[in-house]
Amino acid sequence: MTTQTSVPTLTHWIGGEPAAGRSGRTAPVHDPATGEVIATVPLASEEDVASAVASAARAFPGWRDTSLARRTQILFRFRELLNARKDELAAIITAEHGKVLSDALGEITRGLEVVEFACGAGHLLKGAMSEDASTDIDVTTIRQPLGPVAIVSPFNFPAMVPLWFFPVAIAAGNTVVLKPSEKDPSAALWLAELWREAGLPAGVFTVVNGDGTTVEAILDAPEVAAVSFVGSTPVARHVYRTATAAGKRVQALGGAKNHMVVLPDADVDIAADAAVNAGYGSAGERCMAISVVVAVGPVADPLVERIAERTTRLRVGDGRRGCDMGPLITQEHRDRVAGYIDAGRQAGAQVVLDGRDVEPDGASGGYWLGPTLLDHVTTDMSVYRDEIFGPVLAVVRVETYDEALRLVNAGAYGNGTALFTRDGGAARRFQHDVEVGMVGINVPIPVPVAYHSFGGWKQSLFGDTHAYGTDGVHFYTRGKVVTSRWPEADVAGVNLGFPQNR
Repeated sequence: MTTQTSVPTLTHWIGGEPAAGRSGRTAPVHDPATGEVIATVPLASEEDVASAVASAARAFPGWRDTSLARRTQILFRFRELLNARKDELAAIITAEHGKVLSDALGEITRGLEVVEFACGAGHLLKGAMSEDASTDIDVTTIRQPLGPVAIVSPFNFPAMVPLWFFPVAIAAGNTVVLKPSEKDPSAALWLAELWREAGLPAGVFTVVNGDGTTVEAILDAPEVAAVSFVGSTPVARHVYRTATAAGKRVQALGGAKNHMVVLPDADVDIAADAAVNAGYGSAGERCMAISVVVAVGPVADPLVERIAERTTRLRVGDGRRGCDMGPLITQEHRDRVAGYIDAGRQAGAQVVLDGRDVEPDGASGGYWLGPTLLDHVTTDMSVYRDEIFGPVLAVVRVETYDEALRLVNAGAYGNGTALFTRDGGAARRFQHDVEVGMVGINVPIPVPVAYHSFGGWKQSLFGDTHAYGTDGVHFYTRGKVVTSRWPEADVAGVNLGFPQNR
């Protein structure tokens, strides 16, 4: 690996401007396609976090009292700026994460959907009223913001995942403290500058870079009213337990092991295309990736053959060169994922395609691992049980639909699943019986549109509310009920200033 001798030092974003770190702790930011260090990021101390949270707390009263009309104007301006400059952000994502430019643009587009949803804040935040609920008594419900809220986002979607949360939180009148992954932090800082350009007041959007120490300080901060987290299941569980014990609201989205069930009547070409795109897109580093294909009955052999044929045509390399799949995020993660190939082989799986043999279109120092296809995988193998988070697709063969359903439902995770079939009755039965939060019918990655909500079941979600959509609005607001009765005034003959002819 080559390392540049002089690289820029990133900052935090506090009080509406860049803020240098004071902890003295830093971490390198790599370009995964070359292995080079391209920046240094500060890792916040407890004091840095306290400063960031205090800035958000100071900004909250003014932003809470800003009219919905003004908030919406700023959101629309932010949306227009983001849409106009999305190529710039995509280049930043590719440089630090490694995903190809088309994938980077795709995640920005999905994030933009949530911004557009949040632009309807006036409708989303309106309450309700019952006149004369009792004699001369009116009852009104209103929704109000919480205060400073925190977002802890993962490396795999440095723009989209924060955009799932902060547009709704800000539209609702909250202030936001974002802790991005230290592996690819520049997208968050870029978004902060865009908010300033859009006219967002200082302190409403804050970025504090860091690691686990930083997250613990955020969870402990008494001013933080709610935490939104996306990451692995063990950390999601810890965040949920720690933050709820401190009285905070929490939505903690954890890991996944998503199955794609292919019935014998499915269009095999469509299913194979879907498996390749959903299994190897973004190098498999996404929580909605298909990692297990469940082939039912006689569809298995032709399906594996066509997946393999399509996979060999994929071009792996630098995401800036028009390739189909980029590198993994770090050398350590690349080596960890590669270890599952030998583990699968030793456990009895057939290695149809070995990603370690890839010849990438990129620098020799990149963190390369090509698409890998394992057949005849069984449920006792680590390649089946573990969330690998890489371009490793496992095929499990079963004989019946019922066996496939039991296999999916027995999993520890319940994030996303898909069924490929031409039988409407089978599809309807599957979507009713499967114990998973997001279901695709002939759709491999069933990420909901912004006006629905994203979230899984079981160990894929800790907390009661999903991300964005109606759930997001409710998460970032709390209800208040006002019951009122006004003494009846004697207004006979009194001019109250109303027009006489109404």
